[in-house]
Amino acid sequence: MTDPVIVASGQTYERAFIKKWIGLGLIVCPKTRQTLAHTNLIPNYTVKALIANWCESNNVKLPDPMKSMSPLLLHAESGLSRDSSSVPRSRSSQPISPESRSTSQTDKNLVTSSGLNREGTSPLHPRSTSMGSSPAIDGNGEYLDVARISLSSAEEGSNLEQRASESVGQPPLSPSINEFHNNGQSSLNHARSDSASSTLSNSDFPQGPSGDANESLEASTHLRANSDVNGEVKSDSQPVASSAIPQREAEFSPRFMDPRSRSQRIWRRQSERFIPRIISSPGIENKADLSGTETQVKKLVEDLKSTSVDTQREATAQLRLLAKHNMDNRIIIANCGAISMLVNLLRSPDAKTQENAVTALLNLSINDNNKTAIANANAIEPLIHVLETGTPEAKENSAATLFSLSVIEDNKVKIGRSGAIGPLVNLLGNGTPRGKKDASTALFNLSIFHENKARIVQAGAVRHLVELMDPAAGMVDKAVAVLANLATIPEGRTSIGQEQGIPVLVEVVELGSARGKENAAAALLQLCTNSNRFCSLVLQEGAVPPLVALSQSGTPRAREKAQTLLSVFRNQRHGNSGRG
Repeated sequence: MTDPVIVASGQTYERAFIKKWIGLGLIVCPKTRQTLAHTNLIPNYTVKALIANWCESNNVKLPDPMKSMSPLLLHAESGLSRDSSSVPRSRSSQPISPESRSTSQTDKNLVTSSGLNREGTSPLHPRSTSMGSSPAIDGNGEYLDVARISLSSAEEGSNLEQRASESVGQPPLSPSINEFHNNGQSSLNHARSDSASSTLSNSDFPQGPSGDANESLEASTHLRANSDVNGEVKSDSQPVASSAIPQREAEFSPRFMDPRSRSQRIWRRQSERFIPRIISSPGIENKADLSGTETQVKKLVEDLKSTSVDTQREATAQLRLLAKHNMDNRIIIANCGAISMLVNLLRSPDAKTQENAVTALLNLSINDNNKTAIANANAIEPLIHVLETGTPEAKENSAATLFSLSVIEDNKVKIGRSGAIGPLVNLLGNGTPRGKKDASTALFNLSIFHENKARIVQAGAVRHLVELMDPAAGMVDKAVAVLANLATIPEGRTSIGQEQGIPVLVEVVELGSARGKENAAAALLQLCTNSNRFCSLVLQEGAVPPLVALSQSGTPRAREKAQTLLSVFRNQRHGNSGRG
């Protein structure tokens, strides 16, 4: 992409292509099939900067999108004439999108291409782009696939937004979200935001936070985690459901809401791809609505400056709701200068004002540009203050906001060095069930940056993570994902051994989910290749039979880890017999 822009659905596209798409009369999002509320194109500076930085680092020249436009248009026009003549369709026969299936207008936009919106009606996180794989640099200097940045991302967006719907009593709807989030339910339910992470394969963590959006970090992409050369789990966002919001974990997938067969859905999408639909343009009404919203927001920002606690409480509550509704509102609120005022109110002595302020920031953070603005407003230390002193819900949403912000690589460093890890670990051990999930998601994302791993271990996270690997806690996949990252450093391996983590890792290899088995095998491989003592302990726990089974029937990554582990065991046995 040379000029990425965000459309009303929250998806990012190349400006030239989406303008041509809209010019053909296609007023729907190409990815989500959602009718666009307006045709305004908002520049996505975050994605543009990532692409530009990568191209500069790798001496790659950005292609001219116009040069590839002609053949695409020829294909589109031929498809249009062919489809429109053979498959005339009325508007009522369009494929049903997840939004149109929801039971109320408020929920209509709850499900976006990446999953759940943190605040009931918010579009999926803009990071859920239609980009290919544009690599960025991770904390270890290795390349990450920007399109796959997960826990940080996809979950991020979806989780945050999912939570938003939860806080207002609406049932969260979400396509399959990262497993990390759901531990076999859906995915990391932070409907809060989206981003990159470190040692899982497929869609383990995500990303996303809690708050009104209540689980935003998973956007229209499944957060998938890839393991790097060191065996760490890195979050990948794949089109699914961030950025990670609402009930946190999606209860069911949109595919179960559509009675049509899969083949029918695919056929319809293909046949309708280039059929323009006559849709009345909401442009004029939309501009009027935006103007009214801007006037309202300016008044609320003034109220934030009031010395009256009641006025501040009401203003933060209103901004919290507005930020939950859609991306336009989030942009307007940020442009009106609300972010710095909300950050100041994170230290409010009034618990409800503090809770509203942190939740509003969580909802605002679904927008990538706002992530940067919130961090630049020096929000990290006040967020830590909320983690330490807030109500249970405020603590949850503070952790979710930190997770959302950590989608930005620089913020992983800032958050880790600011002292946030200790309070997050405390929430992991002593928080509410949702708070523990938010904390684990944030810690997973932070553990992608190498420097943070030792901090997480030193804060005592391993003990809590081992405890959370009890299936009754419902967080096995989340916990094992973080352990897999921590096992890549000596302190992490030592702590896993001391906290009796080896028996539970072997148990996950035998009885866990596909993703859990993958990450447990990755953690055991780190333990065994770096310590003969740990290798012997793993063997004593009876790891060979489940590893043999995993090497034959697991996912590709799981099979690879299992086969390598079995090879390590054979080599150790031969070495011992040779010395004897």
